[in-house]
Amino acid sequence: MAKGFNKGPAMGGGQSGMMQQLQKLQKQMEVEQAKLADETVTATAGGGAIKVTMTGDQKCREVVIDPELLKDADAEMLQDLVLSAVNMALDQSRELANQRLGPLSGGLPF
Repeated sequence: MAKGFNKGPAMGGGQSGMMQQLQKLQKQMEVEQAKLADETVTATAGGGAIKVTMTGDQKCREVVIDPELLKDADAEMLQDLVLSAVNMALDQSRELANQRLGPLSGGLPF
């Protein structure tokens, strides 16, 4: 055996220990991502006339516009359009982040 070449159980054990740590980290990330999907935050504008509720994983859950703000406009249609646009923008933003940061993070999604 060549000098300095270690072919014992310690080498394999180190790799398996690192793999276990990576698997544990992956499970922790999955748990935290699931928690974020259930948690919400709410932002208001116009003195509470517009309210947006977003999940922790950046999904728009609800957009509410006080009908008094619009008087004669169709508030439900406007709510649906705003909700759709916000979700599309968020999806595009995440895709852009994955394109730019993916190679740096070893392919981990953002």
